[in-house]
Amino acid sequence: MAGVAVPGSGPIASVEFEVFGQVQGCYFTKYLKEQCEELSVSGWVKNTKKGTLYGIIQGAKANVEMMVIWLSNKGSPGSKIDRCELKNWANLAKPEFKGFSIRF
Repeated sequence: MAGVAVPGSGPIASVEFEVFGQVQGCYFTKYLKEQCEELSVSGWVKNTKKGTLYGIIQGAKANVEMMVIWLSNKGSPGSKIDRCELKNWANLAKPEFKGFSIRF
Protein backbone atom coordinates (compact mmCIF):
# COMPACT_ATOMS: atom_id res chain seq x y z
CA MET A 1 0.00 0.00 0.00
CA ALA A 2 1.43 3.35 -1.02
CA GLY A 3 1.99 5.89 1.71
CA VAL A 4 1.68 3.43 4.59
CA ALA A 5 4.56 3.50 7.04
CA VAL A 6 6.06 0.09 7.74
CA PRO A 7 8.11 -0.69 10.85
CA GLY A 8 11.63 0.57 10.45
CA SER A 9 10.72 2.97 7.65
CA GLY A 10 10.95 6.09 9.80
CA PRO A 11 9.57 7.69 12.91
CA ILE A 12 5.88 7.67 13.80
CA ALA A 13 4.84 11.11 14.97
CA SER A 14 1.90 12.06 17.18
CA VAL A 15 0.49 15.51 17.87
CA GLU A 16 -2.62 16.99 19.46
CA PHE A 17 -4.24 19.86 17.56
CA GLU A 18 -6.93 22.48 18.04
CA VAL A 19 -8.19 24.47 15.06
CA PHE A 20 -9.73 27.90 15.65
CA GLY A 21 -11.90 29.92 13.28
CA GLN A 22 -15.00 29.11 11.24
CA VAL A 23 -14.46 25.35 11.34
CA GLN A 24 -17.81 23.93 12.42
CA GLY A 25 -20.79 23.54 10.09
CA CYS A 26 -18.59 23.41 6.97
CA TYR A 27 -17.85 19.66 6.76
CA PHE A 28 -14.32 20.24 8.12
CA THR A 29 -14.30 16.92 10.01
CA LYS A 30 -15.44 15.00 6.90
CA TYR A 31 -12.69 16.51 4.75
CA LEU A 32 -10.15 16.00 7.55
CA LYS A 33 -11.05 12.30 7.81
CA GLU A 34 -10.71 11.85 4.02
CA GLN A 35 -7.35 13.64 4.00
CA CYS A 36 -6.02 11.53 6.89
CA GLU A 37 -7.17 8.30 5.25
CA GLU A 38 -5.47 9.32 2.01
CA LEU A 39 -2.18 9.88 3.89
CA SER A 40 -2.56 6.80 6.17
CA VAL A 41 -2.73 9.04 9.24
CA SER A 42 -4.70 7.71 12.23
CA GLY A 43 -6.35 9.45 15.16
CA TRP A 44 -9.58 11.28 15.85
CA VAL A 45 -11.29 14.68 15.82
CA LYS A 46 -14.30 16.20 17.56
CA ASN A 47 -16.16 19.51 17.73
CA THR A 48 -15.73 21.39 20.99
CA LYS A 49 -18.35 23.44 22.81
CA LYS A 50 -16.28 26.59 22.19
CA GLY A 51 -16.53 26.25 18.40
CA THR A 52 -13.13 24.71 17.70
CA LEU A 53 -12.01 21.29 16.48
CA TYR A 54 -9.80 19.19 18.73
CA GLY A 55 -8.06 15.90 18.06
CA ILE A 56 -4.94 13.81 17.66
CA ILE A 57 -3.15 12.71 14.50
CA GLN A 58 -0.51 9.97 14.28
CA GLY A 59 1.44 8.45 11.44
CA ALA A 60 4.62 8.70 9.43
CA LYS A 61 6.32 11.97 10.43
CA ALA A 62 6.22 13.41 6.90
CA ASN A 63 2.50 12.64 6.57
CA VAL A 64 1.69 14.15 9.98
CA GLU A 65 3.60 17.28 8.96
CA MET A 66 1.51 17.46 5.75
CA MET A 67 -1.66 17.20 7.85
CA VAL A 68 -0.46 20.00 10.15
CA ILE A 69 -0.06 22.24 7.09
CA TRP A 70 -3.56 21.21 5.90
CA LEU A 71 -5.05 21.92 9.36
CA SER A 72 -3.26 25.27 9.61
CA ASN A 73 -3.83 26.64 6.12
CA LYS A 74 -6.28 24.73 3.94
CA GLY A 75 -9.15 23.00 5.72
CA SER A 76 -12.46 22.31 4.03
CA PRO A 77 -14.10 24.47 1.37
CA GLY A 78 -16.06 27.13 3.25
CA SER A 79 -13.91 26.99 6.38
CA LYS A 80 -11.92 29.98 7.62
CA ILE A 81 -8.95 28.98 9.77
CA ASP A 82 -7.70 31.61 12.21
CA ARG A 83 -5.01 29.42 13.76
CA CYS A 84 -4.05 25.85 14.61
CA GLU A 85 -2.46 25.16 17.99
CA LEU A 86 -0.27 22.08 18.35
CA LYS A 87 0.89 20.42 21.56
CA ASN A 88 2.40 17.20 22.89
CA TRP A 89 4.50 16.31 19.85
CA ALA A 90 5.88 12.80 20.37
CA ASN A 91 7.61 10.00 18.51
CA LEU A 92 5.96 6.61 18.87
CA ALA A 93 6.99 3.05 18.09
CA LYS A 94 3.58 2.52 16.47
CA PRO A 95 0.31 4.47 16.17
CA GLU A 96 -2.12 4.15 19.11
CA PHE A 97 -5.18 4.36 16.86
CA LYS A 98 -6.40 2.21 13.99
CA GLY A 99 -7.83 4.43 11.29
CA PHE A 100 -9.25 7.91 11.73
CA SER A 101 -12.57 8.60 13.46
CA ILE A 102 -14.90 11.51 14.08
CA ARG A 103 -15.98 11.57 17.72
CA PHE A 104 -19.23 13.06 19.00
